[in-house]
Amino acid sequence: MLEGKRVLLGVTGGIAAYKTPLIVRLLIKAGAEVRVIATPAAFEFVTPLTLSTLTGQPVISSYTDQSDVHAVWNNHVEIALWADLILFAPLTANTLAKMVQGQSDNLLIGVYMSAKSPIYVAPAMDLDMYKNPATQHNLSELQARGIQVIPAEHGFLASGLEGQGRMAKPEHIVQFIENHILSGLPLRGKRVLITMGPTREALDPVRFISNRSSGKMGSALVDEAISRGAEVRVISGPVTAFPKFKPKEWVSVESAREMFNETDSRFSEADIAIFTAAVSDYRPANPSEEKMKKSGEHSLTLELVQNPDILAHCGAKKTPGQLVVGFALETQDELAHAQQKREKKQADIIVLNSLREAGAGFEHDTNAVYLISADTKPLRLELKEKTQLASEIWDFITAQKRDA
Repeated sequence: MLEGKRVLLGVTGGIAAYKTPLIVRLLIKAGAEVRVIATPAAFEFVTPLTLSTLTGQPVISSYTDQSDVHAVWNNHVEIALWADLILFAPLTANTLAKMVQGQSDNLLIGVYMSAKSPIYVAPAMDLDMYKNPATQHNLSELQARGIQVIPAEHGFLASGLEGQGRMAKPEHIVQFIENHILSGLPLRGKRVLITMGPTREALDPVRFISNRSSGKMGSALVDEAISRGAEVRVISGPVTAFPKFKPKEWVSVESAREMFNETDSRFSEADIAIFTAAVSDYRPANPSEEKMKKSGEHSLTLELVQNPDILAHCGAKKTPGQLVVGFALETQDELAHAQQKREKKQADIIVLNSLREAGAGFEHDTNAVYLISADTKPLRLELKEKTQLASEIWDFITAQKRDA
């Protein structure tokens, strides 16, 4: 859930600040890019050298470096806009009060006041400070404003007392954030099956029939589904492009029959199945077990037999609640043929590709498609990056699933 996220960590002057290097490491391990802003008091408990070494970025604590006559202004607005989420850990009672009152007397609060991204806070203070009605009021006020409060935990405190008030463990903080992100994702709990790439049909041990599919569109759809909270299983032919995010399962196949078998065994468990793979329609009837030699003839005749139709098979066996999305590539009468394909193969949606537009189709980073369903007019998605296209395709799929 944190893969590719830009996280701004705000460190304030509590003894729990000594734990922030571990928070940084866990965030980076989860795939996040991390920057740190600290209040001057925080440096009494953790060094900027430690945090800058771990993040690879300088730690900033003021609007300018007073010791540098050439200092550049740290723009609090730009810093706030950079972040996908902001985490205050530890959050002291003092900074908590400033957040509630809007007392912007340091860079960290200035960034907070300018923030538009989700904010998480991990309070850390002594038992009686934590229980104080003013503190509880301020925490409740932050929650009322939509800020996520990571509850303080019970344990031994710096004062020697034992009770609630210690900052949540670093691993619990990261887990809280990941769970919160996941809870708001539209595909949370959905099981998605995606086929992608080409298939290869062997002529002999070294030659095969295939196509130009790279897997770029399938990979973009996999990444988008995972980023929306889905549990994704992938059946992939030999691709040259791979998703950034790791799916729940990755099954590599070569032939159409292998893809059919692997897909068929998993289809019944899928809520949504997307068939982006460019599956060979035919295969050689009698592939040679040895490398084929030139015979001296000027031509070679191959006998081909039809492969199983994966989309039609799954469309016929789908159950109520399952959504089936097929891909089509046409070169003439595109919309009419795609509509016929959707009906014949009992797909809910057909994504129509065309080879007529420059920059669309196989191997390109861009594509342009029509989205065709039974209940809506064909929706044209103009030429754009496949990553952006994947997002719009998933918007369309999600709307169809919601209306089903």
